[in-house]
Amino acid sequence: MNILILEDEIPAYKKLHHCLTQCLGASFMHAHARSVEEGIQVLNECDAFDLIFSDIKLLDGTAFEIFDSVTCSIPIIFCTAYDEHLLQAFKTNGIEYILKPFSQTHIANALTKYQTLFSAKAIDKNILDNLHLLFTAKQKKYKKKFVIKKQSGILLIETQEVAYIEAFGELSKLMDINGNIHIKSINIGKLFTDLDPDQFFRINRSQIINIDHIIKIDPHTKNRLSILMKGQKSAIFTSSATTKDFRKWLGI
Repeated sequence: MNILILEDEIPAYKKLHHCLTQCLGASFMHAHARSVEEGIQVLNECDAFDLIFSDIKLLDGTAFEIFDSVTCSIPIIFCTAYDEHLLQAFKTNGIEYILKPFSQTHIANALTKYQTLFSAKAIDKNILDNLHLLFTAKQKKYKKKFVIKKQSGILLIETQEVAYIEAFGELSKLMDINGNIHIKSINIGKLFTDLDPDQFFRINRSQIINIDHIIKIDPHTKNRLSILMKGQKSAIFTSSATTKDFRKWLGI
């Protein structure tokens, strides 16, 4: 096997290389890139990789910038500390999504999945396209209502009435367009996967916004934006890591 590893953190790269060696022995070769620029260069110079192991955040951007720039039909196993990129990962050639800290078992299971999907017996030149279609079909059933349990009973809130959502420990706070706060017993990462990505965007690790209820967007710092949402008096902010993708999502 010939594997490309996209990982900016040297300790994480060494751990992954050790896990791959334990699984594959000496039967694999690999290349390593730590940045978007290096990743693009490696893929432009060589298209003979069988598999890519990729972190999301690299030294100068995200791995998605590589796959937007280079035509790539290589299956990808994502290894990352961030849970909010699951949908975007499977819109590329993603076949597995491993959250750090990963273990030997996680890597072994991911390799088994790859070998099952891409073995000579099971190989289908359209397999990645089929995976994309299957994943997209599953994701079309986005949440339309939130069920909120209150002391007075059960409240149903339409997702379109939610201006933004904020992490509250392992719970989530839903701010509606009238400024009311509702507590939902689910962590923000899991909740985000249930929302329509055309309507909701995770502007930082703790907050998700509804595009329909943005009142105003202003520059905050060089790499961050200030956003005022309907029903709220105070602005919230993009993180420096999400600002570029947020602008692309808005089409600005």
